Amino acid sequence: MTRRTLLFCGALSSLLYVGIDLLGALSWQGYSYSSQTISEMTAIDAPTRTLLTPFYVGYTLLLIAFGVGVRSSPGREKSRRVAGSLLAAVGLVGLIQPFFPMHLRGAAPSFTDTGHIVLGGVNVLFLLLAIGFGASGFGARFRLYSAATIAAMLVFGAWTGFLAPAIPAGLPTPYIGVVERVVFAAFLLWIAVYACALLRSGPERHAARSTSMSAL
Repeated sequence: MTRRTLLFCGALSSLLYVGIDLLGALSWQGYSYSSQTISEMTAIDAPTRTLLTPFYVGYTLLLIAFGVGVRSSPGREKSRRVAGSLLAAVGLVGLIQPFFPMHLRGAAPSFTDTGHIVLGGVNVLFLLLAIGFGASGFGARFRLYSAATIAAMLVFGAWTGFLAPAIPAGLPTPYIGVVERVVFAAFLLWIAVYACALLRSGPERHAARSTSMSAL
């Protein structure tokens, strides 16, 4: 039951993140969902920073719990332990990120802006590796889906990086919000699907299969 609860935290974390994103967009009058990034909602002096930061901490705690659940799941032990450790590491880095917020667009970059970019890059790397290690154990279709997720994150992540320098310069960034949210949607959906797959392949199901085979 404890393992199942921890795995359920994965799906819940994805739902919470989507809710936080919508809450921030609705709470900031004038925020552009299509041309502003998610990080701008928690930027220094952003009107939604105080509101959203505790929710993001909750999200990272759920992700850490999910990582622990993945590590304790049966099956391909080595790959799942690595995937679980990487997912927990993403959550741990996320707990550090509130101390390195970006500035609102148009402001000169500072030490916290640099730290925000570095920590974001580390998290993306950990996520890509977690998806790669977590892809095994559920057949060819899940491996193909995981590969497509990685490809989407790389393509749209590079696109976001190309547009991002315009933010500190105070220049327009049309569609950067949409492009960045494709990256987040890709890995949030993968985490939810992975959690469901692990829940369906738990020891209770293996026990039922063994009972059926013994009866035969």
